Order: sequence, then C-alpha cells, then structure tokens
Amino acid sequence: MAQIKPLKGDEPGRGGRKPPPIVLKEVYEHRFDEADQARKEAIWRELGRFLQRYITPNARVVDIACDLGYFIRNIHAGERWATDIRDVGATLPPDVRFIRASGLDLADVLPNDSFDLAFFSNYLEHLASTEAVLEQLRVTYSLLKPGGRVLILQPNIRLIGGSYWDFIDHQTALTDKSLAEAATMAGFSTKEIIARFLPYTTKSRFPQHHLLVRAYLHIPPAWLLFGKQTLYLGEKPKS
Repeated sequence: MAQIKPLKGDEPGRGGRKPPPIVLKEVYEHRFDEADQARKEAIWRELGRFLQRYITPNARVVDIACDLGYFIRNIHAGERWATDIRDVGATLPPDVRFIRASGLDLADVLPNDSFDLAFFSNYLEHLASTEAVLEQLRVTYSLLKPGGRVLILQPNIRLIGGSYWDFIDHQTALTDKSLAEAATMAGFSTKEIIARFLPYTTKSRFPQHHLLVRAYLHIPPAWLLFGKQTLYLGEKPKS
C-alpha cells in the first residue's frame, strides 16, 4: 500500500531540517501540461526497459525525488519504494511504498543499509549548494546495503551550457566529473559513467515517439551527438 509520512519538522514537538519551500507543485504545473506528462510517460517506459539491466529481480529499489513516479512504475523489482517532498503517493502503483520526505532527511525515515539500488533523475541540480549535493549522496550511501548501488541521471552543464539555467529551480551546476568526484567523496566507487547519454529535456525538439526513443537507446553513437545528460553508476563497498 502506498503510504505518506509527514515531512520532518511538520510533526508537533519534533525538530529536523527545515524542508525547502514547497513551490514545486506550482512550478511543474506551469512547466508540464498533460501532453508533456504523457510524452514523459512514453519515454520512461522505454528508459525503464533500458535501465532494467541495472536491477536484479529481487532487488529492493528506492526512487528518490520520484516526481510522478516515471522511473519506479516502469521497472520491475522485488520491492519498489519512492520518496518525494510533494504528496504524490496517489500517482503511484499500489505496491510502491511511498514516503513523503525531503531527500536530505531520508536516513531518518527509511531503513538504513537495506536497499540494493537507489535512483534519482534530474534532482541534484535542484539542491541549494554543492554541500547539499554531497550530503544527499552521503544520505543515499547510508540507505544502501554493502554492495548496493546508486544510479543517477543528471544534466551536465559542460554539455548544456547556458541553457542549464533556463529552469528557475536549477540551483547547482554539475558535470560528469564533479558528480563522480562528489560520489567518491561520499564513499562510492564509480562502476560506470556515460557522460553523454540522454538529451537535456523532454521539452526539446528531439523526436520523442517511443519507437524512436527505443532506437536511440540502442544506438550509442547517437548519444555522442544528442547526449546532454550523464548516467552515473556507483557502488557502496561490499565490506
């Protein structure tokens, strides 16, 4: 059953980090209409198939800052968990365990040392500083089992340039190298990094029919032409 837990600091008499202002609902309602959401869903069906190679059948997977659950609903796993600062539990399949919380607080509201894979997409750029990025990676590290992995899809400012700042909620810039460096500082070892993977945004003019997306994902030379987002895979040491 999907469930919702209060944000830390919303509970009477309890402390915790103050969550960021909840303005994302208004931002996303302005940015993405129903047609945009339908296109994203079609794209993520293909991405889910592609990314399934990183997920073992019995894995416990958590989708951090899950948005409307495009990743978690399109992959298969032994257990599927999702978190977001917004109340999006109703958009998720009933078997997904949803926790409403700031990503920086997850070590206090999710079981530590228990996940096989943590995933986030287009999230770290929304954090307020590089220090917050590093803290988020450390929190994620604490959630994973020894040998657990983090999979990150991240816009790469080195490839995007000034268009990186076309979205009002982008606050921190990362490249493939700075992302890998931050992950290493958090304790991860880099297992794979694809600097050029996906186009920057689903609102681009790049063809988005699901068959074209499927073809793109299976033609790596095309990534070198159109890829503006980095795919990073890191692993928590087994011992």
